[in-house]
Amino acid sequence: TAAAPGSPAQPATRSPASTACPGFLDHDFKRLRSSETLNLCSFAGRPMLIVNTASHCGFTGQFEGLEALHQKYRARGLVVVGFPSDDFHQEANDEAETAEVCFVNYGVKFPMLAPTPVRGRDANPVFRELARQTREPSWNFNKYLVAADGRVVAQFGSTTGPDSQALANAIEKLL
Repeated sequence: TAAAPGSPAQPATRSPASTACPGFLDHDFKRLRSSETLNLCSFAGRPMLIVNTASHCGFTGQFEGLEALHQKYRARGLVVVGFPSDDFHQEANDEAETAEVCFVNYGVKFPMLAPTPVRGRDANPVFRELARQTREPSWNFNKYLVAADGRVVAQFGSTTGPDSQALANAIEKLL
């Protein structure tokens, strides 16, 4: 069941030009298992936690913690966004299976996008910029904490779980 427009699970309507959006976020991405697209500028002026994900990875259980972060911080403005990728050969071959893992197995409500590359020359524009500001993902479930102005304020590798105190401290400091 889709959330009502404007609810925390859906992007807010893009604000007038008064809220600038960094160019690397101003791209349309297909939502996971949907014909709809999402432009990350719909979250202009809000901090984001951007994560590259995979359905068949030892870290896939982090979806549960990412959803908990989404629930805990969404009212304070944080947007969690998942970018499934097969760059490490651990994503499902079928988008329907990816969606089942995210939405059914882990109850993900935060925005999940269709699988896309996150490394190298083929990386999507968001991950090209994240890599430029920090480094490209070395594995699945890298977490990039991005300020409302598009600056990456912290980057956490796969082994830093969503429940880590370091990540919570960085989010609290940003909010």
